[in-house]
Amino acid sequence: MSSSPIPLSRYQYRLLAVLALINFVNFADRQVFVPLVPLLRAHLGISDTQLGSLQSWLLIVLAVGSIPSGFLADRFSRRRIIAFGVLFWSVATFSSGLASSFLFLAITRALVGIGEAAYAPAAQSMISGAFPQERRAFAQAIFASGMLIGGAAGLAMGGIMGEHRGWQHAFFIAAIAGLLPGLLVLSVEDPPRGPRTEVVPILKLLSVPAFVAMLAAGTCITFSSVSLLTWGVDFARDYKDFSLKEAAVFLAAIALFSAVLGVLTGGYVADRLQRRYTFGRLIAIGCALLAATPFLLLAILSDAKWAVLAGLFIAGFFMSWYHGPVTAVIHDMMPRRAHATSVGIYMFVTQLIGGLGPLVVGKISDLRDLQFGLEIAVGVLVCGGLLMLLVIHFIRRDGLRHPVLESLQAEQHLPETTSVV
Repeated sequence: MSSSPIPLSRYQYRLLAVLALINFVNFADRQVFVPLVPLLRAHLGISDTQLGSLQSWLLIVLAVGSIPSGFLADRFSRRRIIAFGVLFWSVATFSSGLASSFLFLAITRALVGIGEAAYAPAAQSMISGAFPQERRAFAQAIFASGMLIGGAAGLAMGGIMGEHRGWQHAFFIAAIAGLLPGLLVLSVEDPPRGPRTEVVPILKLLSVPAFVAMLAAGTCITFSSVSLLTWGVDFARDYKDFSLKEAAVFLAAIALFSAVLGVLTGGYVADRLQRRYTFGRLIAIGCALLAATPFLLLAILSDAKWAVLAGLFIAGFFMSWYHGPVTAVIHDMMPRRAHATSVGIYMFVTQLIGGLGPLVVGKISDLRDLQFGLEIAVGVLVCGGLLMLLVIHFIRRDGLRHPVLESLQAEQHLPETTSVV
């Protein structure tokens, strides 16, 4: 591998900018719901279990849609698939603002998952196709930064709009914001990829032990992270004496600064470690997740507002190391024509099972209290970090590219000056 940084082309900058912008509006759409939880509880008269199920249904539908979306993205135009996804989730989000019952809101939030499933495997495949292997984690981290900034923007907007204009307006604005990026992606060329003969059957991908271990780890990480995100504002409001506006704005600011700093740091460190070890990116992921857990417990157990915010800031920094390297590791394992399919499988398993986190924590809240539910979520995060470190064992034993996949394709590096325009 090259030991010096590879300069980015104009095409690579444009590709990352457009896809990161789409990631921004995607997670603004998803997270705008979080600060609206108290308002929806009062307006629709629903329980915490029902509120938690709204995010869980979105993630379940996202999971179910991820495999067919990844399958199509490895075979057809990725940019058109992404454009369809953006339009679909924007319409579904707008419809959420028209809800007058729990059932209607549950259906519209679930349909947001179809749109999200269409874009993620295709977008991450395009990025790995446009960048050489040694720069993948940092490129994917830049893409993920759009998600984190968008999530912070959604939290802040939901809290401010919900308090001053009502929860319906928050959904309307988030929906309209997604339309322009959906059109912009059609102006970006698809990066090159391998011939269709390199398409890999799904069962063959699931025969790779390192990939299966990553699925288990990602499920735990998703369970924990979406539970903390879904219930964080409500927890700060009811248990830590924050107002709704304070909780939404402070948590959004933490997400904006700590998570963006963390995702970029994690991508950089992971790529540096990968130059020394074939499992370097996994070292970065696992160690960072384990480092985050004591600070999460500090935030959950402390009564002082400054300690709550400081704990969340440091924990958010380390937890966000996960986002860029995990996709890079999956793509490193797979032939190019399996990039979108493998991410689709990863999203299917992790979102389908891990997406039950908000529902489970909501049920624990109804039966006991929300604090105990969040403590359980932190314990699940520890399991995820340890499982990511377990993947190292399989890579050391079988190699980064398992023999069952090595026979299908040797990784073809892009020239350092590659441009497809």
